[in-house]
Amino acid sequence: MKPFDALVIGGGPAGSAAAISCAQRGLRVALVERQRFPRFRPGESLHPAIEPLLEQLGVAHLCASGAVRFSGQWVHWDGPSRFIGFGGDDAGPWQGFQIARSSLDSALLQQAAALGVSVMQPCHAQHLLTHDRRVVGVETDKGPMLSAYVIDASGVAGWLSRQHQLTVRRCSPLLVARYGYLFGNLEAYAHAPHLQADADGWTWVAQVENHRLHWTRLCFSEGTSTARTVPEALRGLPQSDLVLGADVTWRLCTEAAGAGYFMVGDAASLLDPAASHGVLKALMSGMQAAQAVFDCLQQPSIQYSAHVQYNRWVNDWFERDLTQMRHFYATHPSPPGWLKSWT
Repeated sequence: MKPFDALVIGGGPAGSAAAISCAQRGLRVALVERQRFPRFRPGESLHPAIEPLLEQLGVAHLCASGAVRFSGQWVHWDGPSRFIGFGGDDAGPWQGFQIARSSLDSALLQQAAALGVSVMQPCHAQHLLTHDRRVVGVETDKGPMLSAYVIDASGVAGWLSRQHQLTVRRCSPLLVARYGYLFGNLEAYAHAPHLQADADGWTWVAQVENHRLHWTRLCFSEGTSTARTVPEALRGLPQSDLVLGADVTWRLCTEAAGAGYFMVGDAASLLDPAASHGVLKALMSGMQAAQAVFDCLQQPSIQYSAHVQYNRWVNDWFERDLTQMRHFYATHPSPPGWLKSWT
């Protein structure tokens, strides 16, 4: 069996970005995704910096397909509600936009397939294949797949870190973001998302498309009675889907790159949605890992230094965001009691 240059585990934004970027460089790529699409995930409000990345990946049509645009967000946190804009330039204010995750996932995966990526879906990665501690492929339910590099984009599952017994540093207790969708339009959310602090945590609400609102709620303690409830201001609206939850415990894999592998997106590091740029991180890390794989294949002598540089990049980004999140949560009206005890 001829090995691939890169084998990507996971078809979300990070995995698809990695697969597309590898294929754009002429590499032979396979992508394994265990679930059928569409999938539903928390958060649909995307930062303006996403737009040039989508252009590089060849899916810029998502930005021009009637997406809801907004120039900032309303925040009610440590004082009166205030509008925080993204900034702007001579062309006007920078605008973020809403893209349903199902649409984003689908467009990216279709682009990967169009560039020649072998997309296997549904396909389950079962065991990591190694030789002398170097990752050499993956055993799947469709058979073994060999690859010069495995790119883990398995998200919160952290598939490769568990398989390879890597160290994962946890920086918070268990945190679960619960989210749902409601039918209707509310004037308060028509022009910008809202982030609202309360005694137990925070709630995010955004009008993601006409007659459809998205909400995400995080309670600082899982024992809180309001952890699973629809926000009070939205309870009169009919529910369009089940209320779901996602593990968003703050964590970092301290070895996000090593012999034969790179980890991207939430598989490498994770903070909760209040960090506000999870999809941006996913796309950037996928593209960065693809470049590193290409460089390593072109110049095998630089592999070790490429791993070191990628690990430093992931760690530095996580530490900057972690510092900002700790400061942000410290200004909450009721800061979480665990904030000072977790490092």
